[in-house]
Amino acid sequence: MAARIWIFAVVAAVFLSLPSSSSAQDLQIVNAERRIDLSSHIVKAFLTLKVENIGKEPAADMLLAFPPTQIKNLAMVQALAVTGKKKKKTYSPLDVKPTQQPDAPNDAGYFLVSFATPLGPGQTVTLEVLYILTHSLEPFPVEITQSESQLVYYRDSAVVLSPYHIKQQTTFFKTPSARVESFTSVEPANRAGKEIKYGPYEDRAAYSYAPVIVHFENNSPFAVVEELVREIEISHWGSIQITENYKLTHGGARHKGVFSRVEYQSRRSISGSSAFNGLLAVLPPRVNSVYYRDDIGNISTSHLRTGFKKSELEFEPRYPLFGGWRATFVIGYRVPLEDYLFEAPDGRRYLNFTFGCPLVETIVNKLTLKVVLPEGSKDPSAVLPFTVNQDLQVKYSYLDIVGRTVVVLQKDNVVPTHNVPFQVYYTFKPIYMLAEPLMLVSAFFFVFVTSLAYVHIDLNIVKK
Repeated sequence: MAARIWIFAVVAAVFLSLPSSSSAQDLQIVNAERRIDLSSHIVKAFLTLKVENIGKEPAADMLLAFPPTQIKNLAMVQALAVTGKKKKKTYSPLDVKPTQQPDAPNDAGYFLVSFATPLGPGQTVTLEVLYILTHSLEPFPVEITQSESQLVYYRDSAVVLSPYHIKQQTTFFKTPSARVESFTSVEPANRAGKEIKYGPYEDRAAYSYAPVIVHFENNSPFAVVEELVREIEISHWGSIQITENYKLTHGGARHKGVFSRVEYQSRRSISGSSAFNGLLAVLPPRVNSVYYRDDIGNISTSHLRTGFKKSELEFEPRYPLFGGWRATFVIGYRVPLEDYLFEAPDGRRYLNFTFGCPLVETIVNKLTLKVVLPEGSKDPSAVLPFTVNQDLQVKYSYLDIVGRTVVVLQKDNVVPTHNVPFQVYYTFKPIYMLAEPLMLVSAFFFVFVTSLAYVHIDLNIVKK
């Protein structure tokens, strides 16, 4: 019995000596600088933190806190560790994962940032955090006429919400124009041109919060894709076919009154300043067979520029989009197989393509990406740098017998930062490539034999 107690004591001592998740008393933020870019309908916040370990044990990670109003609209959180100074700075990506805290005040949400190496007592580390918010600009007024500019509200805090004590901090808001109707004053606060500055504030306790509202003009295109279905069909005979089905809407202030195309065409800078009639899609290089159409048919208002690194498709819907208006269309194109399909060292084949939406500065509420593998493919698996919902389906096409495996990837609240490469691995035996040619040869041979038999067989009852 004494031996068991001694072993338990040793194990407990070893466990307690390991670096654990740091508490709010172990860390403090020496300096925090937050810059929030409000120039488009996608809100980008850049947060620079200098974190110090004031505890007695190494800290392996830290928490980032967000109010509940931002958690539901949070599209992405990234963190980098900064070392060096000025031109010799180096950036190391850190692991960021959502987490829950049992004692979270006011339903705050958390993300856990893991340090590359545990932060020892007395040591400091500088972090650069990027988080992106969608649907965070509230149009006010909610309805505008064709000739009115669009005004929006943005709600946030003058100080950084954090579970740690912050010794000094400053927050900057950058608006798209100098027209700012109003902003909440939390002294010290001032505005110069397109920038609103809050702070510096000294010695703010954990979970400090100072709500502010900024009311400003924002006529940038509020392009929101309610649903996007991208289908990538792989053919081992030389090409990859991509088909993209869009359901696009203008997510800004709703249009009221009568639309006048004459006024819109003659006074474009004044009339319909918040509307948009042109979009840009960034496509892969070496695209071919590009088409752009809707339910009516092909749309000719498009222009394609190809290059070695990317291709750009400029196109216009059939009508300009004002607040609340919708448009559906399809974009399709082909790319060479050798540019995106490779063979892994273990013999598997894998597709290396870009996730996300090709449209520039667009929010996608629901993205479904389908990778259609050749018939006979087995053991498919997808590799992505973030979490998505995955599923497997079967699709039947021409001359298919058992159907083609379809890897379905689904993600909500997608922004341009999600446009990163992903891979889909699968096994495939080359003998399956002969299945369709053999079926065609067999079919022609059967028709030939049947015709030959019909010509030479005498079916008459009476002899001639």
